[in-house]
Amino acid sequence: MTEMTKRERVRAAISGDPVDRPPASLWGHDFLREWSNDELVGATCEQYEAYDWDFIKINPRWSMFPEAWGAVYSPPKEQTNQTLVSAALNELDELHDVVPVHAERGVFGEHIESTRLVVERTEGEVDVVQTVFSPMATVGLMFGHPRAFKQAAAEAPAAVHGAIARVTETIINYSRANLNAGASGVFYAPLQWASHANSTPDFYREFGRPYDLQVLDAIRDAEFNILHVCFNNNMLTDVLDYPVHAFNWDDRDESNASLADIWSATDKAVMGGVSRSGLGELGPDEIRAQASEAASVGSTRVFVTGGCSIPPHTTHENRAAVAAGARGN
Repeated sequence: MTEMTKRERVRAAISGDPVDRPPASLWGHDFLREWSNDELVGATCEQYEAYDWDFIKINPRWSMFPEAWGAVYSPPKEQTNQTLVSAALNELDELHDVVPVHAERGVFGEHIESTRLVVERTEGEVDVVQTVFSPMATVGLMFGHPRAFKQAAAEAPAAVHGAIARVTETIINYSRANLNAGASGVFYAPLQWASHANSTPDFYREFGRPYDLQVLDAIRDAEFNILHVCFNNNMLTDVLDYPVHAFNWDDRDESNASLADIWSATDKAVMGGVSRSGLGELGPDEIRAQASEAASVGSTRVFVTGGCSIPPHTTHENRAAVAAGARGN
């Protein structure tokens, strides 16, 4: 088969058409560089240019979402997570004060600009997707700890629904603004809430699913939307009807479904095959073997990626091994 362009390869893979090889990409936090928009764009494009990935997933600092509603974090001084200084929500009564915020100003405006700059720097040759946290995940982060959110949902469910609904308005507008800035789609993440380890199917159906579908329906015309289902023991099979183009999860975790199982259960594309923890612990030969195995799952509808954000200390050799394994080198 004639070699495809990156965009052709991605479109064929998500459509179930023949591909010359599976698309491949990795993404992860650079905790020290993601506090500056210029540095975030630089780190993102440097990785793309070094490994010639088939698509770019922008990996902003995760705290940007609660920051938009007033949470304060202390930037890290080494490659580790930021520290919460003050949560956006501390009392149940404050749920009524959660209102939509402007989706193109402040921290959201900065990251829409990062989308525009990455698209501009890559000259449109590659699909760029921006990370978007779900409304439920965002309100959960506003409380500073999952236990506080679950307690609020138990004690004041109507108030929690009201806050999530108002946050949904902003998340929709932010997602659309990124598409207008040149993104091909979003990397939509409910975080820990679509996992049996942290939630229940009933809890997620009440506080997560209705708002997820509002967001995803509002951007269903995008070309490349990805649902990332995080954590172990996840609820991926409960959301396979979501209107997205691909599913990403940690298929190497023994408590989650395998790449092959989900490939057989859906007509959407699947993304994964490379162990997130393994990228930081295994040697390049083992990583290349994982990537090669993932590439052989199906003739199409397969993307070779990590199961989540890769560890910052992932070596050059392991990153290159993913590219080599996906490309049959």
